Amino acid sequence: MTFLASRSLLMSLGAVSLLTAVSAEAQSAPPPPSRPPLTLDIGGYADLQFAYFNHGENQNRAGGSQRDSRMAFDTTRLVLELEAGLPEYGLKAEMEVEFEHGGTGASLELEYEEFGEYEMEVDRGGEVLVEELYLAKTLGPEVTLSVGRFYVAVGTLSEFYRPTDYLGTIRDEAETLVIPNTWDEMGLQLRWRAPWGLRLTGQLINGLDSTGFSSQLWVSAGHQRRFELTRATDLAVVARADVTRFDGIIFGASAYYGDTTRNRPKPDLVRQCENANPNVVAPCGYVSAPLLILDAHLSVQRGPWRAKALVLWGHLENAELVSQRNARLSNLLDVLRTPVSDNALALWGELGFDVAPSVGLGEAHQLFPYVRLDYADTQFKPRESLFNNPRFRRTVYTVGAAYTLRGVAVAKLDFSHRRLGSDAFRPENTVRLSTGFSY
Repeated sequence: MTFLASRSLLMSLGAVSLLTAVSAEAQSAPPPPSRPPLTLDIGGYADLQFAYFNHGENQNRAGGSQRDSRMAFDTTRLVLELEAGLPEYGLKAEMEVEFEHGGTGASLELEYEEFGEYEMEVDRGGEVLVEELYLAKTLGPEVTLSVGRFYVAVGTLSEFYRPTDYLGTIRDEAETLVIPNTWDEMGLQLRWRAPWGLRLTGQLINGLDSTGFSSQLWVSAGHQRRFELTRATDLAVVARADVTRFDGIIFGASAYYGDTTRNRPKPDLVRQCENANPNVVAPCGYVSAPLLILDAHLSVQRGPWRAKALVLWGHLENAELVSQRNARLSNLLDVLRTPVSDNALALWGELGFDVAPSVGLGEAHQLFPYVRLDYADTQFKPRESLFNNPRFRRTVYTVGAAYTLRGVAVAKLDFSHRRLGSDAFRPENTVRLSTGFSY
């Protein structure tokens, strides 16, 4: 064998040995770490409204709204939900985006409480809202800590806000006249499923903005949505307890407490004093205007029966000082600037019975004739200096029927009769048809 052939053979044998060694090392090496399983859940719901009214929109006239015959159609809301979780680490992220009134943009609104002025409403022309965006960590078998944006645990709409959760064509009017509709804020939330069927919720969140408080809507327009940033100089605490040990029955109570003056767009509700330091924003401190809200609630879904009920009371301290300052706010802030009451009261309840089996419909169908009562007084027992205007006491009687197919598709029809707090005001009648889905 020649020298060159021998050299070639040795090189070939060396290459084979090297490949064999590399292959053996690769087989003995531990496999690369696998990514933990990620769970994804997609949900959502939608609601369309068709309404007929026999009255005009202006309730501020001496005799109440005028007689009229008008209709309104509304793409009320489309909500998309996404949940992503890492069960191995006890982590879950939840996001909920709501499209209201068909999209985004600006529109004109005719505001009768402001003497019939036209106002530009950017958010009412249609809006996209992030109502929930939080990260939750399981701390134990029954304890969860969340941080981000979530629903405030007050009232019934924090739990039952989908169109399949309530029988009426609209969410209860009493609750949404007093506090924000499906109220969401940012902060920390701790939930504990305690023994004996008790579910406890505690929240530390940003407070409301008192520039939005008014006679007509009490504190509901204090929800911070007018600016890019959420002011949290004044925080609020929420505590809620629900009893869930009885099949199909949930009842409980909640409490909310937090100041409202330091979340105003400008530091304009401050105490006056002599020799104030001009280099300090509020050298003598702020006027305190804490808000307290208490409620008791009930939900029943047992056999063919469905029912819900709520009693909610609220108190605003130093409401007169808030009202005096709000009366001098700029028109550009887009608030009502009417005096806010010291107290507010909301009551509502609905009761329905499933007649689907009685009319020959199968298990996939539910048909609930129902009755509902809403009562809201946004000037409940006000201070002596504030005229107790009866137009802000509203009672709504509703009868209707709600049909659901497999708990997903829904169609509802109802008739409501609204009376204000004095016989001097003309009653108002409304017929509504709604349709939607929840999945």
